[in-house]
Amino acid sequence: MEDEQNNGYHHILKYTSIFGGVQGLNIIVSLVRNKFVALLLGPSGMGLVSLFNTTVNFVSQSTTLGVSMSAVRHLSDFPENDNHPQIVQFVKVVRAWSLLTALLGTLVCMVLGPILSSTTFAWGNHTMHFILLAPAVGMLAITGGETAILKGRRRLRSLALVQVGAVMAALLLSVPVYYFFGETGIVPVIVAMAFVTMLLTVNSSYRLYPLQLRGAKGILGEGMEMVRLGVAFTLAGIIGSGAEMLIRSWLNVEGDLGMLGLYNAGYMITVTYAGMVFSAMETDYYPRLSAVNTDVAAANETVNKQTEVSILIVSPMLVGLIIFLPVLIPLLFSKEFLPVITMTQVAALAMFFKALTLPVAYITLARGYSMMYLFLESTYFVVFVLLIIFGYQQWGLLGTGIAITLANLFDYLMINGVARWRYGYKMSSTVMRYSAIHILIGLLAYFTTITVDGYAYWIFGIGLSLVSLLFSLLILHQKTHLWEALTRRFRTH
Repeated sequence: MEDEQNNGYHHILKYTSIFGGVQGLNIIVSLVRNKFVALLLGPSGMGLVSLFNTTVNFVSQSTTLGVSMSAVRHLSDFPENDNHPQIVQFVKVVRAWSLLTALLGTLVCMVLGPILSSTTFAWGNHTMHFILLAPAVGMLAITGGETAILKGRRRLRSLALVQVGAVMAALLLSVPVYYFFGETGIVPVIVAMAFVTMLLTVNSSYRLYPLQLRGAKGILGEGMEMVRLGVAFTLAGIIGSGAEMLIRSWLNVEGDLGMLGLYNAGYMITVTYAGMVFSAMETDYYPRLSAVNTDVAAANETVNKQTEVSILIVSPMLVGLIIFLPVLIPLLFSKEFLPVITMTQVAALAMFFKALTLPVAYITLARGYSMMYLFLESTYFVVFVLLIIFGYQQWGLLGTGIAITLANLFDYLMINGVARWRYGYKMSSTVMRYSAIHILIGLLAYFTTITVDGYAYWIFGIGLSLVSLLFSLLILHQKTHLWEALTRRFRTH
């Protein structure tokens, strides 16, 4: 009965709504911040921010040894008692390895500054910029370790508060600095944001497990199993971050900083922000799937229910995004970013496939098949880079949007094929039916943007948005008795 409740639609919707609400607030604040950044720095300035951020993330992913991912899996296996000696000891192990990787990442960023400058930029010497960014790499490692502790011990409220605090701090820090210093303030803002996020995370984690230096001798050896598990995640992270850095560096050379800023804005609206919505599933869904990963029937049911809820929640947002982008782009950025509309509208279609892919992709992680995970991630990013380069050369900025959608379609086919072959996963007829209806509505919305103008555009567009929304609400109502729960809640107040 308890498993049924945990894997039920109501449970999935409840936790997706909680974490989705936090991510929604983060998106709203991020949109406000990006609006100011776009006005203050323009497309070229946003391109510069993108280059520095992707490079910092690349170095960070390359040097953290996957501690932030593998530590969660280990901590989740310990007893529920937070004061259990094994947990307290393993927290020391995680912090020791986080400190070691922080020092390693900082040193690597400083030493490789000249190489990063020459490979990332086609103009000027930016070595000093990367040396100044080195502390941010170290702070990201510390933050990753403490975040893993909070995730592993299921401190979801603390994680949510840290995320909200970090995004609010980013808004309060970046806007005044960019206003007074322009592009000169980009590097200080990145370092300051990393510092504030680290302080918020450390403060929350240390309240749960105060820092203990006693008994730290020889502690690194206890974490070797965690590090070995994290190596595949590290390699996958290097490939992913390296692909992002390669694409942005190539666009900077092939086009210019302005073109890169436009691409980054379109990518941010579709992939990054939609990814924040998808990440709401990770904290609750991953442990539930891990608990039944050896039971094929139970795993299939868990994955299919999660996929149903994901496609029903995300699809109306995507249809609305496709239709209202001509209004949203000037509102969220500035009129200089209007050329990104066509790219973003077609790239939004990719997120339909992402909603169908992510729940299935977690099967590999739940079973602990790190090398298969590495293979799938590597294959996807190779295809992604090649499609972006081909798409941009053929159709410019629009071609990058087409490439994003085709890459996610390829990922969907690959992930589902492997899951069917290796794990016996089979997509339910219900998921097929819901996804077919929503993808059809999404395609009709996109074709409306390229074939209809004037009042007819808004009539058809708003109509399709309402159809998508009402269909999702109707199904969620049938599956979760949503209205009855809301009615009871209001009656109690």
